[in-house]
Amino acid sequence: MRTKFRLSKRWLYIPLTLMAVFYLLPMYVMLATGFKRFEEIDLKTMWALPKGIAFINYIEAWTKLSPSLLNSFMMVIPAALISSALGSLNGFILAKWKFRGADVIFPLILFGMFIPYQSILIPLVQFMNALGLTGLPGLTLAHIIYGIPITTLTFRNYYASLPQELLEAAKMDGADMLGIYRYILLPISLPSFVVVLIWQFTSAWNDFLFAVVLTGNTEWPITVALNNMAGSQIIAWNVQMAGSLLAALPTLLVYIFLGRYFLRGLLAGSLKG
Repeated sequence: MRTKFRLSKRWLYIPLTLMAVFYLLPMYVMLATGFKRFEEIDLKTMWALPKGIAFINYIEAWTKLSPSLLNSFMMVIPAALISSALGSLNGFILAKWKFRGADVIFPLILFGMFIPYQSILIPLVQFMNALGLTGLPGLTLAHIIYGIPITTLTFRNYYASLPQELLEAAKMDGADMLGIYRYILLPISLPSFVVVLIWQFTSAWNDFLFAVVLTGNTEWPITVALNNMAGSQIIAWNVQMAGSLLAALPTLLVYIFLGRYFLRGLLAGSLKG
């Protein structure tokens, strides 16, 4: 039985390898094109390796995208941190602090996850203009608010999976609800914080629709700047692909170095409850 199981398990690597190759093909085209010279760009030779390594493509892309790269970090980092902190507080209150109406408030918060960006675009712009929050501050606030439902869900499910005896013991020691959160739950919430920070970082970094309507030329995040690199007549695909790699590199590095912690965080309770 064990031999048959091992053989059947090995067969799984065939479809897994094929799927991996399929999903990595765009990355190969992007890398290969990013190192080609302009005269090498052709649909017929898109799969061919570059004849030389043209680092000038990356230098040109970096020159055009570096200001917007800084804008993206200035927007993404506070958006991810603040929405994660608010989600943690919401999750704690909804999971461990029983009050009247909690079962109604929680679904209403989750409803925000299913609101398409396009449906609230016009009122969002009007609201931000009324508050005077234009540019990066308004974009950051939009991602904080849009991130609260998923962060609340993640922390609520994680805290709900923790034993109630843990809180009862803290109460017996004289801790109030704020003390329980600060000294008991917050230190053991690292797995869920990793999950929501990675999720929020990726979601805000890859956003284009909110960014293109809420920011101007000097405050474009990298997704908008990358789109505007394309000329109206001739597109330098080699520079465009080099810029695409630069734009995708932060999220790739996040998942490469923190991907295992992301999975551990999910398994630690964020999918329970």
